[in-house]
Amino acid sequence: MGEVSLCRMTRELCHELYRDWQNDPAIYMDMERFEPYRYSEAAVDRYFASKQIPSRVFFAIMKDGRPIGELQLKSIDRERRECTLSIHLQNDSVKGHGYGTAAEKLALQYAFDTLGMHIVNADTVLKNTRSQHVLEKVGFQYVEEKDGFKYYRCRSDHRDP
Repeated sequence: MGEVSLCRMTRELCHELYRDWQNDPAIYMDMERFEPYRYSEAAVDRYFASKQIPSRVFFAIMKDGRPIGELQLKSIDRERRECTLSIHLQNDSVKGHGYGTAAEKLALQYAFDTLGMHIVNADTVLKNTRSQHVLEKVGFQYVEEKDGFKYYRCRSDHRDP
């Protein structure tokens, strides 16, 4: 399979990732809103800049020296020791190989061991069953379904070894 790692997203990695990005129809609840992704240097610059805030850690998911996805720990609340995980893989060529699972395990380790979080939350649109399966596989527990989303939570004392 090859090793997957997380590294801090740089502007250059963000551009490399999004040059070969494909929007995934599997995560759109309203298919009328779906449209193919078109790379724009200015849009990627704006996107990267918008993620540079203290309550967020923005990672590139790396494999064989290139970014294959992005992972964010966001809404980091250092007092409550809680944050939310968000993950997106670049395109279908990198899905279904365990890369997302490996990245999520690394992110949980970082959130608990480096950031000192006690709880990591996540959510998916209802029809994204692949993501729901991965969340459960890495130790997230289903919390509730609400407004077209399924919500999950992983506690530091309940994580998979």
